[in-house]
Amino acid sequence: MFPKPITDLFGIQIPIIQAGMVWCSGWKLASAVSNSGALGLIGAGSMSPEILREHIKKCKEATEAPFGVNLPLIYPRVEEQIGVIIEEKVKIVFTSAGNPALWTNYLKSHGVKVTHVVSSSKFALKAQEAGCDAIVAEGFEAGGHNGKEETTTFCLIPMVAEKVKIPIIAAGGIGSGKSILAAMVLGASAVQIGSLFATAEESSAHLNFKQKVIASQEGDTMLTLKSIQAVRLLKNEFYQKVNEQESKGIDNTELKILLGKGRSRIGIFEGNLQEGELEIGQIAASIKKIKPAKEIIENLWAEFEHTKAIWRV
Repeated sequence: MFPKPITDLFGIQIPIIQAGMVWCSGWKLASAVSNSGALGLIGAGSMSPEILREHIKKCKEATEAPFGVNLPLIYPRVEEQIGVIIEEKVKIVFTSAGNPALWTNYLKSHGVKVTHVVSSSKFALKAQEAGCDAIVAEGFEAGGHNGKEETTTFCLIPMVAEKVKIPIIAAGGIGSGKSILAAMVLGASAVQIGSLFATAEESSAHLNFKQKVIASQEGDTMLTLKSIQAVRLLKNEFYQKVNEQESKGIDNTELKILLGKGRSRIGIFEGNLQEGELEIGQIAASIKKIKPAKEIIENLWAEFEHTKAIWRV
């Protein structure tokens, strides 16, 4: 029997968290996941405070189950977003891409349970010191923004487990019930899954993007932009251009000009597969079909229980 701190902490039935992915994780996906017994997250990274409020309200209408908001702390209007979260009485927030010490105590003073995403034991300890209720320990297999250390998930989880006392949620490269069981054996209490849900029927990603993910093969994603902020992308014309310029030693200012703005929106939300930034994890190569979120969760948990029974864990 595995410990249940995450299910108890969030009031959910299944210890699976849907990642709050930019341009994928609107109210439709979050509510579908939460209605299936797991925890859905609205991805605030692509939303203005006004749009975030709209998604929170619609999610409340669509589910009575717990749901949360993923909040990248480096975004310029984060204070306004936090104001919306508190006003709308959201009780679960996953923070990322920034210093958890800035907002954790404030959020907790308003009754919010706070989880922070980290990529190393060092930052896991900082999140614990900041008062976080749990952490997401994310290996470099994950899609989107990532740690520069390139520590894999199944190396990271036991190292973090040795350092912290708060519950650990494993993330990065998890796309099966077997990998959920493996993560728990290594010290996680739950898992966070992104790529599978990015291709779900309820995901707000463009169909072109979902089909590109499904068509991808082993080795089709790569960690890049490590000089600015590491991100895992599907290889396309945009990736090739960035990779060529980085290999030539282009400075960060010029690289930022090359990147421009809204590249992830262009690729993920608008479906421009050549000029857009296509963020997805290594597990993309094993995704073969667009499915409803409920079916994804049911399949994952059935395989988890079957594997656990075989191994008598």
